[in-house]
Amino acid sequence: MIQGLQTLGRWAEFVKISHTIFALPFALASMAIAARASHGWPGWRLFLLIVAAMVCARTCAMAFNRIVDRKYDALNPRTAGRHLPAGAISLPSAWTLWLLSAAGLVAVSWRINSVCFYLSPVAIVVVCFYSLTKRFTNYTHVYLGIALALAPVGAWLAVRGSLSWEPVILGVAVVFWLVGFDIIYAIQDYEFDRRHGLRSLVVAWGPRNALMASFLSHMLMWVVLAGFGLLVRFRLPYFVGMAIILLCLMFEHWLARRRSLNWVNTAFFKLNAVVSAVYLAVTVAEVAFPDFFRPQR
Repeated sequence: MIQGLQTLGRWAEFVKISHTIFALPFALASMAIAARASHGWPGWRLFLLIVAAMVCARTCAMAFNRIVDRKYDALNPRTAGRHLPAGAISLPSAWTLWLLSAAGLVAVSWRINSVCFYLSPVAIVVVCFYSLTKRFTNYTHVYLGIALALAPVGAWLAVRGSLSWEPVILGVAVVFWLVGFDIIYAIQDYEFDRRHGLRSLVVAWGPRNALMASFLSHMLMWVVLAGFGLLVRFRLPYFVGMAIILLCLMFEHWLARRRSLNWVNTAFFKLNAVVSAVYLAVTVAEVAFPDFFRPQR
């Protein structure tokens, strides 16, 4: 049993399953808003299907990323210890995981509704395509943002079966958010990427200018989310959450400019996990208790 848990843990670490927390809260927030205007709580079945679809999509994307980047990972001292270059996981096993997770996404989408099912192959292409973009464009961060923006759009389609403006705005916010923190993450590989011909805004503009672009992107993300709250008539909890998110973003960029040994781990992982979790919490509070925060007459 212990060996089985160790194997499971190794595969979870291979695809960074913990990073699902970045996009999943935005998907669940979109689900909650979509359900608010239709029939309330969508039910545990749909909730679990949306979570399963997110995990499958994230696993599919990450497995593909590790596969196509394995040669660069082997050359980069920061990533040489990853599972494929270190030999902890074989290439055929990685391709098998990619195939199973892609098939899982299609199967789960079929159980949700026909719209999600027909669009699931498109989602697979989009989430995997990002891994190739660093070979030919400086705007690889934007492509990754678009991939993560599928989360709120897909969750909305799961509940409603048709698209509306709300998930599109949430998707735009996710793109700006992702561009901001992926630039910060890419700075640690600036010298390696420049020497090996890998492209990013950090390589194209230099770390200092790229960090400014990252900050502007995060401020745009915050403005979009704040405007979204006004459009859907959210009240106090939402904007308290927005204040917390703004503080997290400001702290993230302060850490990014310090460049201490653990700055990426704190700025990229912990603070962005807080941002997404806070956004989900305040959105659910607004949807679940709409009258509690309404001023009494």
